[in-house]
Parts: sequence; structure tokens; C-alpha cells
Amino acid sequence: MNESDLVAWLASQPWAPATRRSVRASLRTYWAWRARTGRGVNAAAELPRAAVPRAVPRPAADTVILSALRRAEPRVQTMIELMAYGGLRRCEVATVRGEDIAGHWLRVTGKGGHVRAVPLPPHLAARIAANPGWLFPGQIDGHLSARRVGELVGEVLPPGVTAHQLRHRYATTVYAASHDIRAVQRLLGHAKLDTTMIYTAVDDQVASSAAAGAWRLSS
Repeated sequence: MNESDLVAWLASQPWAPATRRSVRASLRTYWAWRARTGRGVNAAAELPRAAVPRAVPRPAADTVILSALRRAEPRVQTMIELMAYGGLRRCEVATVRGEDIAGHWLRVTGKGGHVRAVPLPPHLAARIAANPGWLFPGQIDGHLSARRVGELVGEVLPPGVTAHQLRHRYATTVYAASHDIRAVQRLLGHAKLDTTMIYTAVDDQVASSAAAGAWRLSS
């Protein structure tokens, strides 16, 4: 098998761009190992990159969040607030403990065990601190699963809106208030800045005002 065979095989698969990129990376790793251990040439060394379109931010509208809060029971209200006001992922919401609060800051253990501190509205921080132990107890591992958190929040959101879009809303509003993408990256717990960019939508009016700066020529 040579590079042309690999290119043809990749092109014949009905995969999404992200899947194609992942498979390409696996092929490059495997064929590099073959070459390194004397099993043949590296047929994947020059495989063309798989272009992955940049995802479009989809922040939930504030009116949608307010409506969901009115419909939700107290437990689910807290889940929604943690996502919309703190930018937490479902898995992070599921594992919140009352002891994780210090002042109005929440200690969050994110992906890969990385820990970050996120400021919360004082009323939300006080509510969490008043409940030691798992905030959302469950039968597996003592707390609810991330999937169950998503289901409960999804039940009070309108069709087409997901729990993860509350996190998008958080990122977008934080960036609009600060214009500091690094601060947003830190608060979301992203290892890569490119990931943060996916979460931050720019308001049309802001974009229009920014572009207007290029419409004037100085004499």
C-alpha cells in the first residue's frame, strides 16, 4: 500500500470532516511506527490535511434561559444557572460539591482533571455552599451523570436548544464584556485558544461597527 492508496481510501469514506482528520492522524501515527521499526516506508507521511470547517457559535438567547428558569424545578434551575452564569459543562455540573465554594468562587474539576476557579453570582454561590456533599446526588458514583444533567436541563429548553448552548452564551457574554479572549479561555477551562473561539459569537452590531472603521479614508 502506498500514499495514493491511502488517499483514495480516505476519499471514499462517507465521514464527517472531523472524523476524517482523526483517522488521518491515526494513519500517520501507525505508518510512522512501521517505518521506525523497519517494517517499511512511511506511506502516510505526506497525506493531505483534512479541512474541518470552523463551528459556528450558537449561544442560547437570554429570553430562552429566563423562560427555562421559570419552568424548572429548583434543582434544575441551579443546573441552568451553573451553565449560563458559570459556563460549566454538563460533567462539571454533575460533580459540584458544596465544599467547592470559597467566597463566591467555585472550584471546578474539568476535563483531564484540570482544576480552575470560576466566579459565580453571590446568590448562586451561597445556595451551593449551603448544601455540603454532592449538589446533585445520584445512584452512580454518588452524583448524577453528565447525561442525566443534560436530559433534565433539556426538558425545560425549547426544541433545537441544548444545554451546551448555555455554555456558548456564557462565553459570548463574557467576551462581549471584556474583549479578553484569554480570560474567556481560562474561565471555560480550554487547553487551546482555537476551541474558545468556537464558543464566542460576535454581535452583528458590534461586527458592523468594527467594520465601519475601514470605511473611512484619512486625507
